[in-house]
This record gives sequence, C-alpha cells and structure tokens, in this order.
Amino acid sequence: MGIIKLTSLLGLFSYAVAGPVWSNSSLDARATSSKSVIIQMFEWTWDSVAAECTSFIGPAGYGFVQVSPPQEHITGSQWWTDYQPVSYILTSKRGNRSQFQNMIATCHAAGVKVIADTIFNHMAGVDSGTGVAGSSFTHYVYPGIYQNQDFHHCGLEPGDDIVNYDNRLEVQTCELVNLADLATDTEYVRSRLAQYGNDLLSLGVDGLRLDAAKHIAATDLANIVSRLSPAPYITQEVIWGAGEPIQPSEYTGIGEVQEFRYTTALKNAFSGGGISSLQNLDNQGWVSGSQANVFVSNHDTERNGDSLNINSPSNTYITATIFSLAHPYGRPTILSSFSFSTTDDGAPNGGSGTCSATGGSAGWLCQHRFVAISGMVGFRNNVGTAALTNWVSPQSEQIAFGRGALGFVAINNADSTWSSTFTTSLPDGSYCDVISGKSSSGLCTGTGITVSGGAFTATVPARSAIAIHTGALGAGSVATVPTPSGSVAVLFQETATTTFGQNIFLVGSISQLGSWAPASAIALSSASYPVWTVTVSLPAGTTFQYKFIRKNTDGSITWESDPNRQATVGNSGTTTLTTSWR
Repeated sequence: MGIIKLTSLLGLFSYAVAGPVWSNSSLDARATSSKSVIIQMFEWTWDSVAAECTSFIGPAGYGFVQVSPPQEHITGSQWWTDYQPVSYILTSKRGNRSQFQNMIATCHAAGVKVIADTIFNHMAGVDSGTGVAGSSFTHYVYPGIYQNQDFHHCGLEPGDDIVNYDNRLEVQTCELVNLADLATDTEYVRSRLAQYGNDLLSLGVDGLRLDAAKHIAATDLANIVSRLSPAPYITQEVIWGAGEPIQPSEYTGIGEVQEFRYTTALKNAFSGGGISSLQNLDNQGWVSGSQANVFVSNHDTERNGDSLNINSPSNTYITATIFSLAHPYGRPTILSSFSFSTTDDGAPNGGSGTCSATGGSAGWLCQHRFVAISGMVGFRNNVGTAALTNWVSPQSEQIAFGRGALGFVAINNADSTWSSTFTTSLPDGSYCDVISGKSSSGLCTGTGITVSGGAFTATVPARSAIAIHTGALGAGSVATVPTPSGSVAVLFQETATTTFGQNIFLVGSISQLGSWAPASAIALSSASYPVWTVTVSLPAGTTFQYKFIRKNTDGSITWESDPNRQATVGNSGTTTLTTSWR
C-alpha cells in the first residue's frame, strides 16, 4: 500500500540499526529459468487469471503472475479494501479457496508461477464490521485469530497513527493510516502469520509479495519467513524515504526488495531529465540489481503520481517499460490494471479481467498484451543475464545498447526521428523488430532489420524504440524501421456530437499526430456528422497512443477522458479505427 510521509511534531525516541546479516533459503528459491518477468494482475479474479495464463501469459513467456491478496477482507468496492484483512479464510472479492487453487494449477500448467500479495503488517483499519466471507470483527479483536494483546499500541494521541517517519520505532510499531498493527515481535503473531503463509504454499503458491514490509522490523520479518516451507520467492515493499532511518538494504537477506528509487529515476529521466543517465544503475547506491524487484508503475504509484502511468504524455510509459525489460538491472514487474476515474475505484466488469488481442477491453487496460511490452518479454527471456554492451547515446534523449551477442535495443525519447548505423555484437542475419511485431514462420509481422558486418542501419521513430534479438529471426519487407515510403493510410472515425462552432481534432504520441501538442492536432471532417473523419499516413507497424479533443468557440480545449487510446498500424493496405467520444 502507499504511504504518506508526515512531518513530526513529537520528539519520540528513535534508534538506528545496522542492516542485519542472516541466511535465508528464500533467495535460493528465486526463479532460475529464463522466464523472470512478473505481471501484477491487479484486481483480477482467480478465474480470469487462470484463463489469461492459458490464453496469453504462458505462451507469451511471462514467468510469474502476482495476484491480489487472497484472504478475507472488509467489504466495499474500492481497491484498497483488499488490503484490510479480517481473517485468513481464502475468500475475497477475487474468488474462493477452490477457485484460487484452480488458478494456481492452471497457471502452473501454462508454465507460469504464482506470487500472492500478502499482508503480514496489519489487519483492518475500521472499528468493526463483517468481512466478505462473513467473519465479524472489531478493530483489535478478530475471533479465533487475534485479540488486543496481539497488536502494537504505541500510545500516540489522538490515535496510534505514524506521525514521524524519521523515528524507526514509530514507523514499525504505530499504525499505518489506522490499520491495526500486528505485534510481529511476539511468538504467537509470528507463528500465526507463518501458518497463513504455509497454507498458501500448500496450495502451490510459488512466491509472496510482502506488503508494507518497511513497517515490520527486518528481524521480525526474517523470523516469520524462516518458518515457511518450501522456501518461496520473496519480494518486499520497502519504500525508500530521504533521510529516513529504515533502509531497503536491511531486507535483502530475506528476499528481493522493491526498489522505488528506480521507479522515480525512470519517471524523471523519461519526463525530460535525459535517459542517457540510465546506463549504470548498479552504482546509484540502491540495492544490488540481483536483489531488486523493479517496475515502471504499480497500483499505488499509478494513482499517487510517483511514477509514469498509462496516461503519461509522449508515450513515455511504453518506452520506459521497454527500457525496463531491456536493461539488466533488477527483476521487472509489469502492471496490468484498469481505467479509473477516482483513486478509490475498484476493478471494472465485476473483477473479471477482459482483454482484446493486443490490449484492454471492458475497462481493463491489459498492458501485458501490448505488442511492444509482450515483445520485450521475449527479448528479456532470450538475453538472460548477458552483459550490457555497445552503449551509445548521441544525445541525452537517445540511447542504444546490446545484451551480449543476444539482443540489441534503441530507444528514442526525443521528438524527432533518429537515423543511425548501430554497431552490434549480434551475428549477421535477418531479425524481427519485436516492438512493432513478432517472428512468425520465418517472417516478421512487423518490421524486418538486417544485421551485416556487425552493424545495421535503422530509423527509430520519435518517442518510440526498436529491439531485435536472436530468438526472433525472420525476413521483413524492409530492412529498417518504417519510413514514409512504408506508410499506411489510417482512417480515424470518431462519433462525437458538438454545438455550433465546435470542432473535433486528433492528437497523439507520435510526431505525425502532433506529439500530444493541441496546437499541432489534426482537424477531422464533419461531412458525415456525427461521425468525424480524417485519414492520416502513418509508418507501417507503428504502435501509438492517441486521443480526440474538442476545440471550443472561445479557444478552450476539452480532452476525451482517460485512458489514452492505443493502436498499431497495419503493415500494408489501410487501417480503420472506429471510436466514440468519451
């Protein structure tokens, strides 16, 4: 869960503790296969996760699905109710115990491991109620599980909420936004949490994400995790704060640590700070890349503004994700989430995840299906642990690098195209650009690129990327990324009602659509009103985001609601995109 740092008004005692050193077999249980990428299937039901494992996640090469907390929680449609547990019964908004177990078995059959989001820090934050499985509770009394003595009561007034994040003891024994803080330093609580963890493992769960791990002393957490068998993969939410005493490095002996400084660095770099700064990430003072779990965005940061998200301008969310999957630092997690109007909104469509072939449907975004992202999962699986090589950066917003002799990527975060001859360690041959398509029966569904004499020439579109690897070979119709001679006519048809003097315009993430600048937006024709139309010539195979805007008579602009629309241009002929104003 997200946290808010508050300014302290209390001079409470604090202390500093050096990072503990211990041995735990959970690190040895890390996935050693080539399939290392995690999808956070945020708020998906167990049945829909199972179906998606079979139909897409397994075949696409993802290694893990991270699912929402499976235990009973408070009632309510908001997403955060899942993070307020009331018992260890495996019934939640996502499904029951039988459905949970079936999901695990189905994903395993598809070659996908399962990580359960797990809450060891706290119980619910409301005074009393009944959980989704019918369990009654009060704030510090959970019948048959916990009583008042099983919680921390730090004695702050007018409540027990954390006030001073610079005070270690307060952060780890006071309450996070009124959530009843478990006394993880006691034998009973430790054994009860381990009992719950072992129940999940008995059903086949392969790993645990430990929510709010920062709010549990590392020694307490290590004790609990040491009781789990078989030792699971562990990833821990430890949000770094400048000047705070609790450091992510304290938790690396327990399992991997989610490195939030990486998330911030990508947001800053791709938002104008310069992506050339991202070459050497193991010398930033963060946890080691071999111990880091990283992401461009998660369910908290996409809401609180601490990261890029699907609505970030200039395609930066996609290009940053391409970078995350290409660079060797850390184990990447891809967020697969849904559209929301308020930060409290829970899952659409009754929680049943629904996707189209290359993206979302019924309110779901399905980022894991985007061609550029799923293509880069194959890239990462293929390059494995190969070293970063052949780094080049002609300017701060353009980088290219190889991964040994197995893969090569070029990322253009600038507003103009980048044409260059790239030196690579890849063997000579014909490759498919996995950003624009894939290899199929020896042919590229997107762009073909030819490596000859240890080099290839390509034009990388503005705010986009190209990526090739030895696992995606094939002949394409062109030897470079599409240029105007390889363009396709795209017909946009937008149904929108207007008043006199209003007009509809098109704007998007690529230069041909104005790079999100309303002044450069393309006017649509009202000849078929209420259907507004325009035909634009776009590079074949290009994946882009776009929106329609309404320009009013007074000069003001009204944007369509989020999220951005996304499409991929065909490789020949014409492409038609039919939409309605929202």
